[in-house]
This record gives sequence, structure tokens and C-alpha cells, in this order.
Amino acid sequence: MIEKVNPAHPDKVADRIAGALVDLAYKKNEHARIAVEVLIGHGEVNVIIETTESFDNTEVQQIVDRIAGEGLTLNLKIVPQDKHLADNQAKATHCGDNGIFKGVPLTYEETELSRIAREIYAEYPYDGKYILDGRTLTVCQSHAKNEKLRKLCTELGYPDAIINPIGEWTGGPDVDSGATNRKLGSDMAQSVTGGGLHGKDLSKADVSVNIWAFVKAQEKNRPQAYCCAIGDESIDGKPYQEIVDFAKDYIQGLGGFEAFAEWGLF
Repeated sequence: MIEKVNPAHPDKVADRIAGALVDLAYKKNEHARIAVEVLIGHGEVNVIIETTESFDNTEVQQIVDRIAGEGLTLNLKIVPQDKHLADNQAKATHCGDNGIFKGVPLTYEETELSRIAREIYAEYPYDGKYILDGRTLTVCQSHAKNEKLRKLCTELGYPDAIINPIGEWTGGPDVDSGATNRKLGSDMAQSVTGGGLHGKDLSKADVSVNIWAFVKAQEKNRPQAYCCAIGDESIDGKPYQEIVDFAKDYIQGLGGFEAFAEWGLF
């Protein structure tokens, strides 16, 4: 059994805003350090940024408007990165956080739901979430007529899908609040992390080691487990810089941190 939410779900909107701010930080400085938290809902967007870089209200508002829509009130707090954390990264890239990380190979059920979610989202780019349990597909898709969803699910190979169990609905941040890193099950399937994937620079193990563990699990077709502590220069004998470089290539291959936030790791 697996659940997948699409990029218009309020939690993913929050992840995407956080990812876009990380992209912006790296445009300002290729060695940027940043951590972002976003809470969005009911006409407001609350953003806290801890960073080495300078941001102004206007450029943050432009990102919020583009991703979440115009007319939302932005409550913005920007603070410098903690001095001890900054000093830890001053001369070399060390592990920026404590954590445990386990990458797990994806099952057919998980990859199948990822396909289904993308197909539905391509037709209906609005708030939606989907569950696949064996051959039982449950679709909760906003701004869509049930009969049209039934036709689409039939075309996707699931004529008996459960469609909007509580009826047709509207979604988005006017219906539900969203927060960064609240949909890690959707982003990671059975993989395990001690932190969150989104809104952080590559020095943070929550980003780089999670990506490393997940990709290696798919390559080796067996679980891969790692642990690390702040300041570590290597993980299981692998230089931390190599893991960061690997994650950087992965993120760039997707189109950046905002694009990574849309669907997570699969």
C-alpha cells in the first residue's frame, strides 16, 4: 500500500516554495547555506529562512505568487545561519546534520502509483492524492467531475477505482493548510529518514544522504542504511564531498530543488 500526492497538494506547494528559495540561494552563491520552513493556508504564507544569503520581501513574494497564486499575505522571517553551523562548513564540506537514513528499493506498486499520479495530474493540475493497495486504486482529485475521472482511471487500467469517496470537492490552501516535509511517505515510499528532504542546501545530510541512500538502493536492489553526525568528513568510508556532489548532479538532472519538491524521490 502506498499513497502519492501531487504537486498541487498544499504540503507540496509548501515544499515547492521552499525548494524555489533554495534554488535562489544557489543562484546568489554556489556555496550557499540555507534552511527554509513554509506553512501555507487560508490566505497566508509563513516563511522562515535561516541562511548565509540575503533575501528581500519582493523576491520571496514573487516565488510565493508564482507557485501558490497571487493575493496571499506573506509573513517572512529571515535570520543568519547559526555561527557554529557556519564555522563547521567554513573550510570544507562536512556533514551538516545528525541523521539516520535508509534507502529501500521501490516495489511495482509504488512505481505504478507514481505513474498513475502523474497521468492524472497531467489532466487535472489541481490538489489531489491517490492510494494503491494491490489492484485497489483510490483517487481523491479536486476540481474534477467523477464521471470524467472514472473514464480516465479506466484508460489507466483501473475501471473499478474508488473515485472521490466523499464526493466532488475543491482543494488547495483555501481548504487545507500545507507545511514543508509533511508528505515524506509520498516522497520516499518505504525509505526512512531522520529529517526532511526539502528546503535545505546540499550540505544537509537530510538532502544529500537521503538521495544517495535511495539511489544506491535502487541500483543494488536491496536496502542501504547510513548514519552520520554533524562534522563528519565521511560516511561509511565515502568522503562526504562525494555524496554532496552526487546529490548535486541528481538535483540538477531534475531541474533544481523546486522540481525535486514536486514529486520527491519517485
